[in-house]
Amino acid sequence: MKKFLLGILVGLALSALLVFGLALAALSAAERPPSVRDGSTLLLSLNGEIPERAPVRVPLPAIEARRALTVHQVWDLMRKAAADKRIKAVVLLPEDLDVGWGRLEEIRHALVEFRNSGKPLVAYLRSPGAREYYLATAAESISMSREDLLNVKGLRAEVMFLKGTLDKLGVEFEIEHAGRYKDAGDMFTRSSMRPETREVLDSVLDRLFADFIQAVSAGRSLEPAKVRALIDEGPFLAAQAKARGLVDALEFEEEFFDRLKERLGQEEIRKLSCRDYVRVPAGALGLEGGTRIALVVAEGTIMRSDDGLEEEGLLASRSFGRLLAEIREDERIKGVILRINSPGGDAVASDEILREARRLAEKKPLVVSMSDSAASGGYFIAMTGSPVVAYSHTFTGSIGVLYGKVTLRGLYDKLGVRKELLTRGRFADLDSDYRPLSAEGREKLREGVQAVYESFLRAVAEGRRRPLEEIRPLAEGRVWLGTQAKERGLVDELGGLDRAIELVKERAGIAATEKIRLVIYPRRRSLLEYLFRAGGETALFDQVRNRLQGVDLRPLLRGGFLALPPYIVQVR
Repeated sequence: MKKFLLGILVGLALSALLVFGLALAALSAAERPPSVRDGSTLLLSLNGEIPERAPVRVPLPAIEARRALTVHQVWDLMRKAAADKRIKAVVLLPEDLDVGWGRLEEIRHALVEFRNSGKPLVAYLRSPGAREYYLATAAESISMSREDLLNVKGLRAEVMFLKGTLDKLGVEFEIEHAGRYKDAGDMFTRSSMRPETREVLDSVLDRLFADFIQAVSAGRSLEPAKVRALIDEGPFLAAQAKARGLVDALEFEEEFFDRLKERLGQEEIRKLSCRDYVRVPAGALGLEGGTRIALVVAEGTIMRSDDGLEEEGLLASRSFGRLLAEIREDERIKGVILRINSPGGDAVASDEILREARRLAEKKPLVVSMSDSAASGGYFIAMTGSPVVAYSHTFTGSIGVLYGKVTLRGLYDKLGVRKELLTRGRFADLDSDYRPLSAEGREKLREGVQAVYESFLRAVAEGRRRPLEEIRPLAEGRVWLGTQAKERGLVDELGGLDRAIELVKERAGIAATEKIRLVIYPRRRSLLEYLFRAGGETALFDQVRNRLQGVDLRPLLRGGFLALPPYIVQVR
């Protein structure tokens, strides 16, 4: 019986390996550079999220074809299309975008740079909102369907407060913070905005709205005052949008391409997918040289963990620190752009990353490029002493610290759950979810929060090469947009990837006209690399085991008689 079962398992394993091998072969074939016909029109379809870091490579062409392009890939597509004589035009097709205003600024700049090449850039919109329209204003003409809606009506910020709900559940959050603008915990402890929150959000909305109006004004050749007045009339039916000069044509997509065909003098539009064209190497178009510059993406919530190069949305200090050390020792890398898109996270993990980033900056020319967000811990890890470049719309600063504790005693009482705590040590129950903070315990936490805050201030003062007392009034946990941060000396320049490349070339002694090769880190991982690590354990297995508070599942998976405890005792 055992041999029979073993034979079945071996057969299944071999079949799985065969299918996986065929999928890998198909993916490899799909990754070969495509054939680009003369007179091609590049279709730049942008949907949903546009991340900084490429997701795990899945060996299924159908899935890979739907993968989101990264910000760097969009930037690279536009410079290649401008230089490639085979590309005659670009059609922008944005839809349902879930992207911050910093990344949108980078993409719009890339579109404007392409348009400066003299090639046609036209846009076709499907159910557009403010983000899609912001990008489309970089095009020379904008079309949409006759019955569609231009959902442009201004900008808003929404803040949710859960205290009322938590009170009904018997859940209490206790937050200690340093910095009067450090309001991240207010969602759980308040029922309305504090004045400081309203002040910051009003300033952010004012700046974003003014920049949005300016972009529409420049793209549509309308006076800013006219644009502001028009927005108060939105949203717009398609006919209204055309009558007010916000779009140029109302037509079906087929009619849109027919008109483009006539303009290009072609019998058919030679459509080229952006996901195909992204595989064309920039070097084949003379856009790359031999000098290597690392583009290191630091994206996600900062955690003191080892999983950050595998798990999306997580920037793990240990694995990312090892990556920075690897780049530091790579003699082929002549300069580094540290690309940050992080709202912060764990203070200790942020300090660990900053240490490695500073060591890297001591050995190689380094420039920090901020994306949508480089705030709190995300700003902290930028304090290498190197030049910092941000977008006008980057959320940055938020120099402050908070500590949060949840008390579930009220919820436990409602559910009939009771705990008995035995302690040794004055503050042993400081982080217990069954007891609220005592006055002494709260003072203990305040002491720690203030100490970490002072360390944060010193790191910023050192990184910005300014006296501590100049930094203190700019801190207090306040969030700044890139433009505001530049005015206050918290960043050095406004710009994106192009400016970061110019600066790192200057610092590395590379001629401005010399072509360089951007090497992206972390490199994109395959599905096998994601699933399996050294030692044969899987990342997914680790995540499941961690969520079970230390219970090792391997005995259960092997079967047989087990001697396992019915619960786990943890002494903290």
